[in-house]
Amino acid sequence: MKRLAVFTSGGDAPGMNACIRAVVRGAVYHGVEVFGIRRGYNGMINGDIFQMTSHSVSNIVQRGGTILKSARSKEFMTPEGRQKAHDQLIKHGIEGLVAIGGNGTFTGALKFFEEYQIPTVGAPGTIDNDLYGTDYTIGFDTAVNTALEAIDKIRDTADSHDRIFFIEVMGRDSGYIAIQSGIAGGAEMVMVPEVLTPISEVVETLKQGWSRSKSSSIIIVAEGDEEGNAAEVAEKIRTQVGVDVDMRVTTLGHIQRGGIPTAYDRILASRLGLGALEGLLNGEKNVMAGVVNNELRYTPFIDTIKLPKPINEDLLRMVRILSV
Repeated sequence: MKRLAVFTSGGDAPGMNACIRAVVRGAVYHGVEVFGIRRGYNGMINGDIFQMTSHSVSNIVQRGGTILKSARSKEFMTPEGRQKAHDQLIKHGIEGLVAIGGNGTFTGALKFFEEYQIPTVGAPGTIDNDLYGTDYTIGFDTAVNTALEAIDKIRDTADSHDRIFFIEVMGRDSGYIAIQSGIAGGAEMVMVPEVLTPISEVVETLKQGWSRSKSSSIIIVAEGDEEGNAAEVAEKIRTQVGVDVDMRVTTLGHIQRGGIPTAYDRILASRLGLGALEGLLNGEKNVMAGVVNNELRYTPFIDTIKLPKPINEDLLRMVRILSV
């Protein structure tokens, strides 16, 4: 392989730039031409492709977001869109791809290979940490620390005013951010999509706290929890405990996606970017580079896409024990 390209797709995640940097400098080290594709599959379709050098990725390891921009492409979901993307890659002589993203990104790459045999190796870039085949995804550690900083500040005001705060964190299908930020932030309860937590159980936990003269509480709610988002959960609880209880809802939202990546995310992203690049050069295709038990592993896209990544229920048990 003499010429390859790297792109980011889907939601941005802190550490993506460190991953891009590793791919580009790894390619330069191995004597391979490397191109960047702006705005994911949309840029591939529109020919927004440019050659990159070692200098192209100078001074980006500490930056959040992605210098290659990102997008979700509806056009790439069509045969006509993929045909245009293939034509642009052939025009630029690109023989393989490194895709930094999540499930949707890898699903598109797999379909693209089925039709045009362009090999892709992925690097898991998503704050949700919901991809099978890696212990941690790029951006997760930073997102947890961002959420934790907010939780710490909210606890100050919760304690000052004897309030219950329901804090909503990202995680439409995954509770990893909720659990880890909840444990680190001393939350009284964490609600996640993977495990049903009935409203009655939350109410009972709050009542037990009140019986011990606990005047404030923090409940962390993943946005995809089965009982609803934080506002819906708070309203359900209000109807059971009465209007006299002072409750507030805070939704952290996209603040969790931005910011300077932590040291852990920079190192993980660099490791996965280089692993994806070298995997591609060594003949890997349709796989995601991940780190499992601190070892680099390649997982087929089909497994990454279809297999669930189970939550660690021991961590949920820890929340219940430590809230006593």
